[in-house]
Amino acid sequence: MAGPTRQLRVLDDSQSATLMKVAFASSDRKVVDQHFGSACSFVIYGVDVDQVQLLTVSEFAEISPDDTEDKLAGKLALLDGCIAVYCRACGASAVRQLLEMGVQPVKVTEGAQIESLLESLQQELREGPSSWLAKAIQRGRMMADGKFDAMDAEGWLE
Repeated sequence: MAGPTRQLRVLDDSQSATLMKVAFASSDRKVVDQHFGSACSFVIYGVDVDQVQLLTVSEFAEISPDDTEDKLAGKLALLDGCIAVYCRACGASAVRQLLEMGVQPVKVTEGAQIESLLESLQQELREGPSSWLAKAIQRGRMMADGKFDAMDAEGWLE
């Protein structure tokens, strides 16, 4: 599995655990301009109705066109816990794998600004989530409940 080659992670924030994680495939951390499978970097933000917080910036090494073996694994692992990933395009196999792990792929138009997408997402949360966002939030809750149930079954203690 080819994980990120460089990663910046915001560590000291107690509120980040309550924020919804949303990823953006972006080469410059400002515009969504990458295809999911060939993205060289992702920016992950935490979002709720009142705040947006940068959580992680991850960069990947370029993959040669001949090296298709497991090229998605590192990207999929990075997005664990995200409710959505915004990208320019996403192949059918990647869409299937993202949905299986509870991450909604969102295709955006050329030139889509991350700041505007975050503002739109916050506005949607204020007004009531659309069907995809409501489903993503529900999936995230169900997955979180399942993780805690599995830990409880294994005898984890606080």
